[in-house]
Amino acid sequence: MSAQLHGKKVLIITSNTGIERDELLKPLQALRSLGATVTHASSDGGTTQTFLHDTDKDQVVDSDTKLAGLDACDFDALVIPGGTVNADTLRQDTEALRLISDFARAGKTVAAICHGPWALIDAGVIAGKTLTSYPSVRTDLINANATWVDAQVKECQANGWRLITSRNPDDLPAFNQAITQALVAA
Repeated sequence: MSAQLHGKKVLIITSNTGIERDELLKPLQALRSLGATVTHASSDGGTTQTFLHDTDKDQVVDSDTKLAGLDACDFDALVIPGGTVNADTLRQDTEALRLISDFARAGKTVAAICHGPWALIDAGVIAGKTLTSYPSVRTDLINANATWVDAQVKECQANGWRLITSRNPDDLPAFNQAITQALVAA
């Protein structure tokens, strides 16, 4: 285990179902292996259901806590995994939207992959930002006054906070590296 991220605290937020397995577990494992304290919070707490490619049920994963009551001030970065159902559920979850908005207002790093940027739209934090996502989210992002690019990872710093986005599970190595670099720089 590396101590590169020792002292850094990362919050990963999900719903309780529909989470793309690798988009939750690979960042969680990568960041922990570098010494970060990673908390997985889900809408209701308890168990979460992961999927492969949005269609095949996979692992059940225990979350550490529920979203309610968490404070962005207690963390250095926020990670939002994809999964169509996960992202669509988070964008309707008032606690998730509050946390996303609080992280942005506090000038912290927010990272979202695949369909995860849907939640950013509903949190009202992406106008004027440049980001990437799963291709089907492109029109929604453009309609929310963001600029969409097709890139493995896109970092955008504006209005005092850093946004990191990626398209899909194939981009996870670059996504995890960008999060790591942002935490080291913070």
